[in-house]
Amino acid sequence: MNIELKNIKKEYQEVTTELSRSEAVFDASKFQKLSKKQSKLKEIIEKDEELKKIEKDIQSNQEIIDKEKDSELVNLAKEESGELKIKMDELKQELEILLHPADPNDEKDVIMEIRAGAGGDEAGIFAADLFRMYSRYAENQNWKTGILSSSRSDIGGFKEIIFEIAGESVYSKMKFESGVHRVQRIPETEKSGRIHTSTATVAVLPQAEETEMEIKNEDIRIDIFRSSGPGGQSVNTTDSAVRITYLPTGLTVSCQDEKSQLKNKAKAMQILRSRLLALEEEKKQKKARDQRRTQIGTGDRSEKIRTYNFPQDRVTDHRVKKSWHSIESVLDGELDRIVEFLMAESRKVNL
Repeated sequence: MNIELKNIKKEYQEVTTELSRSEAVFDASKFQKLSKKQSKLKEIIEKDEELKKIEKDIQSNQEIIDKEKDSELVNLAKEESGELKIKMDELKQELEILLHPADPNDEKDVIMEIRAGAGGDEAGIFAADLFRMYSRYAENQNWKTGILSSSRSDIGGFKEIIFEIAGESVYSKMKFESGVHRVQRIPETEKSGRIHTSTATVAVLPQAEETEMEIKNEDIRIDIFRSSGPGGQSVNTTDSAVRITYLPTGLTVSCQDEKSQLKNKAKAMQILRSRLLALEEEKKQKKARDQRRTQIGTGDRSEKIRTYNFPQDRVTDHRVKKSWHSIESVLDGELDRIVEFLMAESRKVNL
């Protein structure tokens, strides 16, 4: 590990030097990549330095234990060393994960897709709640979000919304959100006070770059049409909406949120590229089921990974059989306790 850390410190200096050059500053994409790399390398170096300090403190305490005659001082040194050893083990584990991430996609930005499932209008409202939850969580993490495509329901929810989240190690935290989410609550439209159950599906795709997934022009068909809103009403007087069909598989992506046809095309290509990369990686891993079906499911109530139960003020993740309370704070973006628990569990079992 010492040789590896020596190389990391050297790489950190090289990246820092590269960032100071004018050509990197004026190339936004290059600057962003270098900044993310610098941040990760810096985190590794800082954890290594903290680990060395703890090891030095433990050694100093051991000298007190071996030589000091004052029993009270010896007991304090033993107590402190016990706490430091726990912290040292935690740091070693964190450092090992940073040096050898289990998932090569962990550092990537993501594209998230949320779709209303079973439950009618309430499912669309729940889809909007989930989008707000992830947007707030991203804001808390100092990540950036941007809507790529959306389709609103008649009463203000979402039939579908596709958005990107960019920042540091986004996929490592968001990948556990893929699956069917279920909500149990009394809708505002329910006059009799009955508890209603509805679902929304979430897919999390590591964002692919052009160099990772090349799409040939002859493999796609691009259709241009007029944007429409809830109920089919026209929301744009020009033909700016774009639908791209990937001919080898029939996979289609539509974008109509922007007034510019070029911007809609760019966003659609971005989504298509990430979907194809997700499928390609699954083939390499020789998984039995299609990744997007595994992530999205059908929206049926039985295919759930998490339930948001309002009457009992409880959020339950069924994969790890654990519940958390304060449902309003969770839906307000306070996902840290859930995400951190799932990340810890993923090191023990493959979720």
